[in-house]
Amino acid sequence: MQPQGFELDSQRAASVGRRRFMQRAGGSALVAAVGWPSLVARAARPSSASKPESIVRLLYESFSPRQRETVCFDWDYQDQQRGLLRTRVSNNWMITPPTINSEFYNAEQRAMIRAIVQGVIQPDWHERIYQQQQDDAGGFGHRNSIAVFGQPGAGKFEFVVTGRHLTLRCDGNSAEHVAFGGPIFYGHAADGMRERPTHPGNVFWPQAVEANKLYQALDGKQQRLALVERGLPRESKVGFQGAAGPFQGIPIAELSADQQARVQEVLRKLVEPYRQTDRDEVAACLTAQGGLDACHLAFYREGDIGNDRVWDNWRLEGPSFVWHYRGSPHVHVWVNVADDASVRLNA
Repeated sequence: MQPQGFELDSQRAASVGRRRFMQRAGGSALVAAVGWPSLVARAARPSSASKPESIVRLLYESFSPRQRETVCFDWDYQDQQRGLLRTRVSNNWMITPPTINSEFYNAEQRAMIRAIVQGVIQPDWHERIYQQQQDDAGGFGHRNSIAVFGQPGAGKFEFVVTGRHLTLRCDGNSAEHVAFGGPIFYGHAADGMRERPTHPGNVFWPQAVEANKLYQALDGKQQRLALVERGLPRESKVGFQGAAGPFQGIPIAELSADQQARVQEVLRKLVEPYRQTDRDEVAACLTAQGGLDACHLAFYREGDIGNDRVWDNWRLEGPSFVWHYRGSPHVHVWVNVADDASVRLNA
């Protein structure tokens, strides 16, 4: 569906910008040769043209009419089966039919898509995300698709990339009240569909290790409060409950100062893969709803791989903050963060 007000002549107007981008990236032939990780270093340089939002605009303006008809939508486009398509999230899905590595996109467009994705990820996480995509999907682009909502450069817009164990967004702060531009998802099955207790090779397992360090720092009474014997929530149930929600686990406000510092370390580990602007949005949303003091932390006995009491499933949740970590049988993580609990989720 072509967004309102798009001018066909913008393709020609954008050609110079695209050429400059490809010159910085070394040309389409070099992009194909060096691959994703090397391109990231160039895309992350501190120039306005290399910011992911700027690259979204170049990508958008490069689309042919056929491409726009397939992957571009109005800001509030409603899919008949999936509802508000822009805010949907899932663990394994294609937001539009064409895969990134298909002939639907040319080499320059594929390079721009990769640069956008890498632009919203911290540089020291690029290789890990690349490894996750290699393990789960045979490499980035093979089982990934994109969509663009709104009109970059002329109002609200959002770029969304989806696929196997991945939903990421780049919105230039167009989406109000939410971090990351809306709910996101990440996961990894590094050791097969049913991972071993130590999750060897899983790039996201260190997040659970950090959370379990906190659990071990709790005293006996606190551990009993934090551990949920039965009642593991459905993993995609990450809608907001508000301040009066029936939260599971232990209130963060009841922890000692040193324990609360460990919670901060868990949160730091959770947001570590993402660029600083998205981290800042998470912090601002949390503050607006009472900070970590308004959150609960729950560990779940169900799904304890190997019965080793290193909890594979756990959840940090507040009035409008949900970070649900499902580590059994492999890692799935659902994230939904806003500054207003009335924001609805379209899962």
